[in-house]
Amino acid sequence: MSEDNEDFLDEELLDSNSIENIDIDEENKGLYEHLNLTVDNGQEPLRIDKFLLIHRQNSSRNKISQTCRAGNVVVNGNPVKQNYRVKPGDQISVLLTRPPRENIIIPQDIPINIVYEDDDLVVVDKEPGMVVHPGFGNWDGTLVNALAFHFEKNGEKSDLDRVGLVHRIDKDTSGLLVIAKNEYALSFLAKQFFNRTTKRLYWAFVWGNPQEDEGTIKGHIGRHPKNRMQMSVYEDGSHGKHAVTHYKVLERFRYMTWVECKLETGRTHQIRAHFKHIGHTLFNDERYEGHTPLRGVNLPKYKQFIKNVFEILPRHALHAHTLGFIHPTTKKELYFESPMPKDMVDAVKKWRNYLEN
Repeated sequence: MSEDNEDFLDEELLDSNSIENIDIDEENKGLYEHLNLTVDNGQEPLRIDKFLLIHRQNSSRNKISQTCRAGNVVVNGNPVKQNYRVKPGDQISVLLTRPPRENIIIPQDIPINIVYEDDDLVVVDKEPGMVVHPGFGNWDGTLVNALAFHFEKNGEKSDLDRVGLVHRIDKDTSGLLVIAKNEYALSFLAKQFFNRTTKRLYWAFVWGNPQEDEGTIKGHIGRHPKNRMQMSVYEDGSHGKHAVTHYKVLERFRYMTWVECKLETGRTHQIRAHFKHIGHTLFNDERYEGHTPLRGVNLPKYKQFIKNVFEILPRHALHAHTLGFIHPTTKKELYFESPMPKDMVDAVKKWRNYLEN
């Protein structure tokens, strides 16, 4: 089960409204498959409710239990209870009474910044706060909804649910994305991302003052054992997947540092998890406890200053700055740079002014 996307987008696994209307006696009648996965060979025996909770974060244990009791969690063709222990090779399906909503892309007239487009692909400079793909809790207002409208307006047909997204970034991460318009372009671009031949650099603000001007962070990344909304670093390789992040300091602000990051791998929340692991959590990254003053002096004026900067930059400070790849048709290299967004620019100005005074 792959979790290699930068922005791990879970399918909608369970829906309490659907569960209430399920007739248990009519087992699996008129149901639609919302999830199908095969358990990894190295998986240890684990209750299926815990297994699904770990691998699909946008659900609750109560909803999973209800769905199991309704007979709509099926393993190897047979309904199972929530205490069933998964085994390597198990084929798991989750069935609900309606078609998956994530397969329905509704075109919406939402402004997006398209920096390049041709018959094969489109490159977008995404604003912070925009979800990339419809999913649990965000069925519209996403980049994909905006692209569907853009293609429809131009008389183009592009099945964005089947082709399209080559990679993703988090909702609050700004910067460059490439979207394929056809299956050939998707396959060609996806291979470059898989082989790490693309040219991508990220800008991030991190708490504290890293000792070295350049460095490398290594450590497997996997789901946090207790907080399933976070990823954790396992240096001993006992869990997760191999991950390497290279960084270079661009500017120091005494209690915060602007760094440039190059990913050797592309794990979920890689930059966010790696920098938290070395004690330099991303600035204002609420999910990773970076939304309170982690460095600095214990003075009211400083605390007020940080609060003011948080208001200027109300998200984790991460920006996909560059994107370079080989075009699927022309075979020529395309390279793009996205300038630092206004909220990060304003935060830098605020820090510089603070240090000068």
